[in-house]
Amino acid sequence: MGLNTFNLFSFENYYNQNVSKYFQEVGVLGNYYDIQDRIDFTSWLEYFSDGIIDELLRVGKESAKEVISPQNELKNYHQKIINYIKQKGYITDSEYSKLTKRAKSTRNMDFRKLIALGIIEKAGGSRSSYYKLK
Repeated sequence: MGLNTFNLFSFENYYNQNVSKYFQEVGVLGNYYDIQDRIDFTSWLEYFSDGIIDELLRVGKESAKEVISPQNELKNYHQKIINYIKQKGYITDSEYSKLTKRAKSTRNMDFRKLIALGIIEKAGGSRSSYYKLK
């Protein structure tokens, strides 16, 4: 299971706050290969590093707001599913039934919760269905 950072980070917000500053930093015109020996990248790197730091701080603040609630809390049996998938790559209901004494309808609820949280996804046909990490 990994963290999808594509939708998490938005560096454009920082750079769009001051568009003239953006073009001031990246606005060297001409063929790069003709002017590469005359360009000092220090201010450009500092500017883009500031944008990364700004976004990391924003994400840190947003993450701190995340509250564990009954709707998103993972129980031990959910963790069993995730750990099994990490080891084998996927899990079927039959395999999950060997890991737990939970009833079939309850096992289905366990899978649906992990799907709703965006942790796993269902694959395969109706009789050959299995679950894998998203």
